[in-house]
Amino acid sequence: MADVVTMTPSNGFGDLKLRIHSKILEEIDSESLSRLNEQTGRERVRLAIRDMLQRERTPLAHAEREQVVVDIVDELFGLGPIEPLLADPAVSDILINGSQKVYIERRGLLEKTDIRFADDRHLMRIVERIVSRVGRRVDESSPMVDARLPDGSRVNVIIPPLSLEGPVVSIRRFGHDPLTALDLLGNSTLIRPMLDLLEATVRGKLNIMISGGTGAGKTTLLNVLSSFIPENERIVTIEDAAELQLKQEHVVRLETRPANIEGKGAVRQRQLVINALRMRPDRIVVGEVRGEEAVDMLQAMNTGHEGSLTTIHSNSPRDALMRLETMASMANLNLPERAIRQQIASAINIIVQVARLPDGTRKLTTISEITGMEGPVITMQDLFVFERHGFDKEQRVRGRFRPEGIRPKFGEKLLARGVSLDVDMFLYDQQRRAA
Repeated sequence: MADVVTMTPSNGFGDLKLRIHSKILEEIDSESLSRLNEQTGRERVRLAIRDMLQRERTPLAHAEREQVVVDIVDELFGLGPIEPLLADPAVSDILINGSQKVYIERRGLLEKTDIRFADDRHLMRIVERIVSRVGRRVDESSPMVDARLPDGSRVNVIIPPLSLEGPVVSIRRFGHDPLTALDLLGNSTLIRPMLDLLEATVRGKLNIMISGGTGAGKTTLLNVLSSFIPENERIVTIEDAAELQLKQEHVVRLETRPANIEGKGAVRQRQLVINALRMRPDRIVVGEVRGEEAVDMLQAMNTGHEGSLTTIHSNSPRDALMRLETMASMANLNLPERAIRQQIASAINIIVQVARLPDGTRKLTTISEITGMEGPVITMQDLFVFERHGFDKEQRVRGRFRPEGIRPKFGEKLLARGVSLDVDMFLYDQQRRAA
């Protein structure tokens, strides 16, 4: 149980909560409480708080009394003022800009909340509770940290002196039940022929790279595509901060490690990719390729580890290839530019572009096939695109998914692996009649 002694006064009961909170810390044996599971501990503290409120004889309505109980329990066991946000499934991002500004993203749009922390020290205690759970630390010598919450949500923290606004916390939410392929169809993120194509490419062990900007839904789509991997295959995942939620039984999860206080002991993604090759994987899933590990990932894809999946930050499939080339060159292997491009063209089969549109919706905007090289240029062709048609009266993006009428070259490769494609899915007129 934590020693938080500052309470947020946002609902007018700050003094009362501070007084009850201090008494709880004095009267309850935190050591014996720590031996209980969290649910039992929370219930025991709730009973103690209700008893103290009864003795306080403070004139509170039942709802107000219960709110005081909830706030104090959240301070002791949870993440204080932001616990209600974490319990709201509609909230996808929580953005804390210092102790007095808390924003959320709901249905793809940002909005400011009335939630406040008492001060920066109060916020820092919550931050330390988050990072200590995963063996990380944050202080002036290490002012940036990536961590995760027990539900898999990703947390980034940056504190002064790097942040001029006080402690800044960004929480990317991942629900207890990750989105499924049917959810993506229901949200109009893509259409059935696109989903059928992606499922076929995963089962047919093509190498897929998901490209998109921050918050576009890359990890969500990666989770969905990973669900198509057969149960009898061994999967090794490699991430900076573990957030993938694969449902298969035979999954080995690897996570990078930052340097210790002496600046030693860091384990980077490149080391994990190299090590993963020794672990007899059928599939390697890299949460996000962002550095010199790109060259090892490409070599793995080209040397028998087909069916690998990864994501990359980029605004278009062509930009994704350029970024991948730049990252591969960071490995300092002195490979010629053409050799790197040949490796990319040989390794990557599909690039899937996802985007968050101005109205907050997320769309799979392009499915592109890498077809080879013409001279020094990697060639590709679009199989599906999302065609935008402006906005409707409610300022929602109008548009439609359109196949480009091109049959992919990888069709024969899929057929050789026992996966067939319905060629009608690539016909524009067929899709227009279906619509």
